[in-house]
Amino acid sequence: MINRCESHDELDFLFPEIIRIKNHYLAVLDSWQNHVNWIQSLPSSELKLLSSADFNSPDTYNSTINLAEPPEQLVYESLAEKSHFYSLRDQLLFLFEPELRQEYEFYISEHAAITGYKTLVTSNLQQASDLTIGNLYYYFKVRDKSKNETELVSAN
Repeated sequence: MINRCESHDELDFLFPEIIRIKNHYLAVLDSWQNHVNWIQSLPSSELKLLSSADFNSPDTYNSTINLAEPPEQLVYESLAEKSHFYSLRDQLLFLFEPELRQEYEFYISEHAAITGYKTLVTSNLQQASDLTIGNLYYYFKVRDKSKNETELVSAN
């Protein structure tokens, strides 16, 4: 689905929603599964004690409704100011395809070595944010593409 994202409008919608799903909903599902596994591992004596507990007291459920903009939206807006469409899309892909990030790190380190950027080595890139990796990758891609086009024009 992320790879099929072709416009800023689609990305504006998908990016915060997918981040929210990954950071919140999948975490809740994982928590529920862990809870089920824990309950199934309890001996019957502890299950009896658990069943007699009162979890419906007013102190148990104390939640507030927050109508502010979701943090995922704020993060996306911040990233959108510092990146372009393809970099943003790839930053989202890194969440689900960590091997793609590694490919980008390798590409960046290769091209950085060719151009003399000595600090852009794999060990440093592994510590960099997804934002940095996405932007550096496209920096070198665009740079190489324009260099190749210039060489073609010069050859003709």
